[in-house]
Amino acid sequence: MNPLLLREPSDEHLSRSALILFNILALSLAIFSIANAFYPLVSETQRNMILGMGFAVALAIAYFMWIENAVYARQAAQEPMFTMIGWVAAFVLLVGLLELTRRTTGWVIPILMLISITYLIGWFKWLPEMFRFGGLTMQTVLFRSIYGDDALFGSIASIAATYVFLFIIFGTFLLRAGAGDFVVDLARGIAGRFVGGQGWGAVIASGLTGTISGSAVANTASTGVITIPLMKRAGFPAKFAAGVEAAASTGGQIMPPIMGAGAFVMASTTQIPYEHIVATAFLPAMLYFLSVAMFVRIEAKKQGLQAIKEENIKPLSQAMKEQGASFIIPITLLIILLVKGFTPTYAAVFGIIAIIVSSWFTKTKMGFRACIEALISGSRSMIMMGILLIAVGIIVNMISTVGIGNKFSLMISTWADGNLLIAIVLIALASLILGMGLPVTAAYIVLATVSAPGLRDMMIDAQLVQIIADGTLAEAAKPFFMLADPSIGNVLNAPMSLTDAQALFDKLPADILPGIREQAVDARLAEMALLSAHMIVFWLSQDSNVTPPVCLASFTAAAIAKTPPMATGFESWKLAKGMYIMPVLFAYTPFLSGNFLLSFEVFIFACFGVYALAAAMQGAMERPLSWAWRIPLGIVGILLLYPNDSLRIIGLVRFLILFILHLKYLKLAAPIATQV
Repeated sequence: MNPLLLREPSDEHLSRSALILFNILALSLAIFSIANAFYPLVSETQRNMILGMGFAVALAIAYFMWIENAVYARQAAQEPMFTMIGWVAAFVLLVGLLELTRRTTGWVIPILMLISITYLIGWFKWLPEMFRFGGLTMQTVLFRSIYGDDALFGSIASIAATYVFLFIIFGTFLLRAGAGDFVVDLARGIAGRFVGGQGWGAVIASGLTGTISGSAVANTASTGVITIPLMKRAGFPAKFAAGVEAAASTGGQIMPPIMGAGAFVMASTTQIPYEHIVATAFLPAMLYFLSVAMFVRIEAKKQGLQAIKEENIKPLSQAMKEQGASFIIPITLLIILLVKGFTPTYAAVFGIIAIIVSSWFTKTKMGFRACIEALISGSRSMIMMGILLIAVGIIVNMISTVGIGNKFSLMISTWADGNLLIAIVLIALASLILGMGLPVTAAYIVLATVSAPGLRDMMIDAQLVQIIADGTLAEAAKPFFMLADPSIGNVLNAPMSLTDAQALFDKLPADILPGIREQAVDARLAEMALLSAHMIVFWLSQDSNVTPPVCLASFTAAAIAKTPPMATGFESWKLAKGMYIMPVLFAYTPFLSGNFLLSFEVFIFACFGVYALAAAMQGAMERPLSWAWRIPLGIVGILLLYPNDSLRIIGLVRFLILFILHLKYLKLAAPIATQV
């Protein structure tokens, strides 16, 4: 069998994901047609065009499912794999998908799809040698684009068909049951009594809503219309209020248990259990939201703001009674089922049932009409997400076929020269550029494909150098070293300095490194490095929401707050600094080790460090600070985040000294505020 043909005809992987996608596309188009009859969304001409295009793509999908075995039979007989009908169906599928993608996401992804197809054909032979590709026949390109493991109906489409769509429906049912209003009331009830409570409420509400909405922009639009005016009325500057909402809404994508669609993509790509990913992601997500909340408290103190008046806070008991059941019961059931080892699909289905049942114990009862409206809302999101993930398959297929991922990883490793921090900065820049035109899920998929393997290897190599320095190298790995230099066998048995260990490692030929990594590093450390690499990429892929020049969440918040878009973008970029701090912690500390005590230790030091940095950047703690205070606080913040126990303890002691001196100075200057 031709090695370019990646799947045996007996494999049901394509048939399963393509069949589910066909059904979902057909169902979504049917719901769209019915909904448009009752709630006109587009003109009749546009409706007919969308429906015609959608059903043509659905029929093409059905055709390629039907002829799958015949294609393999023709290939085995060395006959042309596709008949004239097949070529026509492929043309309809690709052109229809390009147009549907353009309508739902804009021009960037369709252009990347066209570049990917022409790259595979061999139109880019003029590129530098590192990226040059001789090209494949059009027939092979078509086969790989449809039947390949990473193609239109490959692993990414399987994730969408198996997990993402159900959780989109889960989220729309949850919001239709009144979860959005409940989350805002809950957040105000919890945080309203603190100084800057309106801002704290925005952080909590956006975080809880964001994990189920799946979009930072949608989250900003839905919660921002409530939280931004409230923050402005409380006395927060309009630009700051918009920045808080954008930063907090972006954090919703990294908030367990759902984490947008990223957790499912990561679980499928890394083969690490979904429940392990969301459990590991919990403390970093908490730290991120705490970092935004710290900015809120500091700004509130700087502006001399007070807590929300008691009469303006809805009692928690009332909020729970009115709508609490339809949020708490489904989310709790979802978490319990995932912890117990049930599949995400099973958990999502029973979560949807729980939403409908529990809504009957609240003031927002979900009847037949409400369920239909939730399905209509979900179908819109499903069409967009489904088309996006199928289209990205074309790009990922090109990357895996040509080997650009390995080349890009090698390029990052070469430029970084083994320095993880430089590698993270390079990936952050690539993520920012990709994020200007791609939704964050697509940006993560593309960036993880090309950079995560190299990043993982760099982290494993750092562990390997430490193992060599400790003199604990596994016996199975020593023959690989002796292949490179037979005289170093005895040296490996004794401890040495990190410098000597690094020099020894640098002498190893690149072609034996994979074998050494496999033998010298145990499976747990290798999995931790893999998860850390993907988490770094996943977190960095969110930054385009709040980082100028293209920061859609910030621009959405600016429109609500009526502030300059670019200035709001820079404000939200500052408030979302945790998006850049966390990846560094993932790379250099045991934050994602799976050991709760080690992770919690990093979390505690990082809380103090993030607060010190926020105070230095914002220029206040309990009162405004001069630069004579801000510079030492910035240095202390870096020490608290540094991956060295001695330096972190020194940083903590110095932070406490500075904070106590600040309180004493405050007490001498004026009566200290009595509020928390």
